[in-house]
Formats: sequence, C-alpha cells, structure tokens
Amino acid sequence: MDACTASVWPRLEPCLLGALQVAPPSKLSMHYLRKMACYVRTREGCFPRLGWHMWRHIACGKLQLAEELAWLFFETFDLLTPRSPEEKLEWAEALSQSQSPRELDRQRSKLYVDTLQFLLFLYLQQLNRVSLRTSLIGEEWPSPRARSPSSSSEREAKTSSSSKNWDDQAHLTFMQTHLSELLELLVEPGELSGSGQALRDSQLSAEAVQALSLLLEGSASRGRTVHPLHRLLGRAPLQAQAGYSKISRSYSLQQLQNWLRQTLTLNPFGMSTCLRSGKKLAWALQVEGAMKRAKIARNTHMAPPGSRVVLMSQVYKQTLAKDSEKLAGANVKLHRCSEAFIYLLSPLRSATLDKCRNSTVVLGPVETSVHVQSCENVRLVCVAGRLAIGASSRCTVHALTPTRPLLLPGNTALTLGPFHTHYPTLEDHMASVGLAVVPNLWDQPLLYSPDGPAPGPSCYRILPPEEFCTLVVPFQMEGDTCEVPGGLPPAYQQAVEAREQRVQEWQRTVKDAHLNKEQRRQFQALVEQKFHQWLLETGKRQELDSLLPPTIGQPNPTDHSQSTCSAEPSLQHQKDQASQQAAGRTPTVC
Repeated sequence: MDACTASVWPRLEPCLLGALQVAPPSKLSMHYLRKMACYVRTREGCFPRLGWHMWRHIACGKLQLAEELAWLFFETFDLLTPRSPEEKLEWAEALSQSQSPRELDRQRSKLYVDTLQFLLFLYLQQLNRVSLRTSLIGEEWPSPRARSPSSSSEREAKTSSSSKNWDDQAHLTFMQTHLSELLELLVEPGELSGSGQALRDSQLSAEAVQALSLLLEGSASRGRTVHPLHRLLGRAPLQAQAGYSKISRSYSLQQLQNWLRQTLTLNPFGMSTCLRSGKKLAWALQVEGAMKRAKIARNTHMAPPGSRVVLMSQVYKQTLAKDSEKLAGANVKLHRCSEAFIYLLSPLRSATLDKCRNSTVVLGPVETSVHVQSCENVRLVCVAGRLAIGASSRCTVHALTPTRPLLLPGNTALTLGPFHTHYPTLEDHMASVGLAVVPNLWDQPLLYSPDGPAPGPSCYRILPPEEFCTLVVPFQMEGDTCEVPGGLPPAYQQAVEAREQRVQEWQRTVKDAHLNKEQRRQFQALVEQKFHQWLLETGKRQELDSLLPPTIGQPNPTDHSQSTCSAEPSLQHQKDQASQQAAGRTPTVC
C-alpha cells in the first residue's frame, strides 16, 4: 500500500482579496508584528478573538497608524470572513442606523476577528512590498525606456501596477520564502527566545495550525477533494509526517515547517492552470477579426468555491454580455480589454479590471471587491462590497458600496458618481451576496497614504449633477427590478427630472410650431442628421452597432455559441431605447 502523501498550496482568495495592491505601511514589518503577536497573547481581551477597540489601540497607539487605516485593514479582513447573506444584510442595516460617529463606533465595537488569522493577514500585506533584492536581480527594475517617475506617488503607482495578487507563482514563492516567519507569528511567547524568535524545539498548537488554514489548503494522495490545512492534517499518517504529538496535542515547529516545504506546490486552480487547461469560452461576437486575439477561459467547472476564476483578455471592439451560472461566485479578471462594452450580469465573488482602455463595464453585484488597476478612460458601473482604484486615469465609476472607495497611488482625473442603472434580477442578485442599498459611501473616498502625508483630493472629482445621465442595460431579461435600487441621490434625481422636462418642452415647442408635412419631414431629417453626427463624435455609434446580433450583423450565422448574451434581447427596441435614454438625447422631433 502506498504511503499517504499530500499536496499543499496557497489559497487564492487571501492573496487576491486580502492583500492590498500596494506596498504596506512600514509599521507592518515583521519586527512590529512580532511585538504585536506577544502583546495580544498576554493582554486580556485580545486572544483568541480581537475586537475593534483593542485593534485600534494597538494600531493607533503602538503602531502609529491612522485610525482610518486601522479600520481599512480590519474591514478588509472581515470581508474575507465567511458569513451568510442574511448576516451581512443585518450588519448593513445596523451600520445604516448609526446616525453619529459615537453610534458608528459602538456598532464597530461588536466586530471581532480571529487573532492569529488577523496576524497572518497583516503579514500577508508584504506580498506587494518592493524588494530591493529582487530589484537588483532585475525582476522589479524599471524599463530603461520608461520615464523616471517624478514623485513618490508615481513611483508607488509604477510598482503597484504590477501587483502580485493574481500571480499564483508569486503566491507560492511568497509562502516558500516567508514560511518560517509566518509560523513564528503563531508560536506562543513561551516558545520564543529573548529576541522574540522561535526556538528550534518550539511547538505549534493545533489552534495555530487551524489559523494557518487561512493561507493554505491541499489534498491527500492526489485526491480531488480540497481540504483546509488543519483538516488535511487530521489524517493520522500526515500528522505523523508533520510532527504531531498526541501527548502535547501540538506540532513540532521544525518538523511541520520541513513537511510544508516538501508539500508546497502551485495552486492547481490558479490563473496559470486556468490559462493552460481551463475551458475556453466564446461569449463575444467575432466581427471583422476583432476576436482573433481574445482569450476567455474559466475553471468554474472544476474549482472549489473561492478558487473559481474567469479570465477575459484582449476583448477588442466588442459587446460581451452574460448572465450565467458559470459566472456566479467567480473571481473575474478583465485584462487589456479595449473599446469594448462588457455586461456581466451575475453575482460575482470579485472583479479586477487590469490595463483596460476606452471601455464600458457593467457588473452584477460583487460580494467582496472590485479593483481597477492601470486603466484609462474606463466607465465602470457596479455594486460591490469594496472598490479600489490604482494607477488609473480618466475613469468614471458609478458605484453602490457600503465601504469607502479606496483610492491607491497614481490616479489622475477620476470621476465618482452614484450607481445609476438596473436590470430585472439585480435586487435578487444583491440579496444573494448580502449587499444592501444602505449604507452607500460612494462619494466618501479614502486616499491611501500609509507612511506619508495624505495626498490632496485633486486626483478625483464627484460627478456634477448637471453631467449625470442614467444608464440603460440594453437587454431584455426576466425579473422584478424596474428601477435603480435605493433610488438616486436627490440632486441627481432632480437633474434627471429637469432633463426629462426639457425634452417635454422641446416636443411641445415642435408641436406648437404647426409644421406642415414637408416641413416636418425636413425637420426630422435635420434632427436625425445632427443626432447621428453626435453619435459618431461621442463614440456612441460603435456601442449601438455592437448590439446587432450575428443574424443581423453577419450574412451567414451558423455558430450559435457566439451569442452576445444568454438572454436574447429585443435588439431594435433596446437599441432605440439605449440611444435615447442612455445618451440622454432623443432623435425624434415630437
């Protein structure tokens, strides 16, 4: 009989969703985390669960972090904590009823996290730290053709633009390189030397190994079932290999570390495997060869929850729309999409827009976070647990989010506006991921500045109501949602009503002119000419033309798998509606 073997790999979600996409504050280095690990073990009310008030005391009083930064880390960790949609909605309701800072702080004080897992989470922020060593060997050295950044924020933006959150090879390297320090944070103070480092004969408790399951999972003997690390080590043969003692009910630190180094491998559900062997999808129209370089792949047919990935790369001059179970609960990455119109109308786990240009992206409710990185002239519409934007320019984001939008270094000319669209199943999708209409902090961004003075608000603006128009999702679907969830903020609702009033006045003016039949014909032709000229000048023409299905846009449609969306739209009606309402203009004279 073969000996029991195991494979262990870094979990995707903590690296993807937990690690901020920029270098961490210097006070989250190992030196300070060692002190924090000893402090929380020896202070009442800190272990095994850490509350907001004690973490704020440690972060602000000991680590000298700003309170808003301390809450950012605490809240980000909480986003990773498994909770039912009902629990999330109850928490949102309680926050929305907090009318003063004191009431809000009282509500936050009810939030607790696992202390050891939170320590590992804080250490994981080192994932995107710029390493001098790797810079010297060339991995992170700037291109000789690149312009030298003129400010610290530009330098930070340059390094953060190549974040490692999606890079499964970087996750493995990080775990292999820092495994000893990660384990050291879990060792009890009595097992440490005078300098705070682990002794060679140190022991690690079963509770500490359970905390390590935040970062590691695996399978036994080439099995397909994925287990958290502590459950994987519940097998007697593997316990023996990892140095478990039934007498002390603990693991030998040295033996466990050696076993982990031998079993650590690349995540079989990561981006590398998805690109190599994931299912290829054809969800977009192939028009004039525009899809020849596009790649759309997924592993949702085989990956466990939390590791489901959908990649859409280099979608160019296309409308891509999907409402599919293949998207539900997936981590979606849109990479280098250009001049595209993308509608992903399903509840998602997370979404990342990376290096996209001149595109419109409309997302279904995103349970955790939406991250926009190195994008230019992108319009994003989303409901999300967290929104983060870094190194992007001239992007407009219409969001509904219960947390403050996180603006990372390197942004220029961002515009933040209220969520302004709906589709028939939107509210059902929001309920399924635990997102409510309140609180909604879309207009209260947090400018990330861990170790220096906070940058000014010049990198963003709040969309003026006079520039506001609602967005129409141009597809017919079944469902009950028929308006923007929660409604529009009063100033924006008034702007919409004022625009509708001007249209009505225009129609009355035309009617009162008593034009004869020939005059009406000429006037109609003039208005249509001006309208189509406006469509071309603004790029709206491409958006409308891309809605034509293969049966209209192609002479011989034979491949029905190349459909634009899973719910077949009534295209001509929706095209007219999109041109009239989404653009805020009308081509008719009366």
